Amino acid sequence: MSEALVEPVPRVTVRAPAKINLHLGVGSPRPDGMHPLATVYQAVGLYDDVTVTDAPSWSVGLTAPIDGVPLDGSNIAVQAGRALVAHHGIDLAARITIAKGIPVMGGMAGGSADAAATLLALDRLWDLQTSDEDLLRIAGTLGSDVPFALLGGTALGTGRGELVEPLEDRSSVWWVVVLSDEGLSTPSVYQRFDALSPDADPEPRIPDALIAALAEGYTEEVGALLHNDLWPAARDLRPDLVDTEEQLRILGPDGVLLSGSGPTLLMLHEDVEEARSAVAELTERGLRCTVAPGPVAGAHVVTYA
Repeated sequence: MSEALVEPVPRVTVRAPAKINLHLGVGSPRPDGMHPLATVYQAVGLYDDVTVTDAPSWSVGLTAPIDGVPLDGSNIAVQAGRALVAHHGIDLAARITIAKGIPVMGGMAGGSADAAATLLALDRLWDLQTSDEDLLRIAGTLGSDVPFALLGGTALGTGRGELVEPLEDRSSVWWVVVLSDEGLSTPSVYQRFDALSPDADPEPRIPDALIAALAEGYTEEVGALLHNDLWPAARDLRPDLVDTEEQLRILGPDGVLLSGSGPTLLMLHEDVEEARSAVAELTERGLRCTVAPGPVAGAHVVTYA
């Protein structure tokens, strides 16, 4: 059969970034068991690519096998697709294929990125013309970090993190992302936080100084204000992170941070060459790491076919 007679299969690929929390304030659990958050999100240049095509039923797959990613209906990308069709009252399904570039169980919201990318990809595939407000609302029902994966950049997160508002950020920075061979369960980190912080503030707040430093693009000030309430819990569950953190601080970055619930650690640099030098040094010591810019755009279409 001539190639000219073969109909291409419609598909859309959307790229979504990893997130970090420049500040993560965690409150005591609410009656529903969720923790109120006051956080400053930043999207960084590690990405998952999600490709969707029409299918008779929902399915999800990976371009390369990775432990810890469910390949059934429990995958948050499938849940995102089902939520979108339910919103529109339509009976459609898709094959979802994910190319992972965000660490799994690394505290960088890879699953949330996949959900956000799926929402946007299916909206474009089926020309649903879902409003931005509705996409954000649907995203918020899927997980705390999903709305931010749509938004990207730098943003304030409140509620349980799902209420997002863009923040002015004049910084342009480079993060050394130090990976771990073993993931950390987010629920287990929050459980340990509850045990270690029985008197946590029920209404955590964002420091005004951090918001001001971002608006002015003052990298050193931002680095000095990096904070994560989950860090003590992660250290308690993974004592090896203490040694890794010490190795990072010795190199003199502008700041060191635990990403979300961990175990990924981050070093802040204003200069890319300094970041690359740090990667070379840490690699010689046997650590796995890479460089990612920040802030970057949220979920966006990269391929129509």
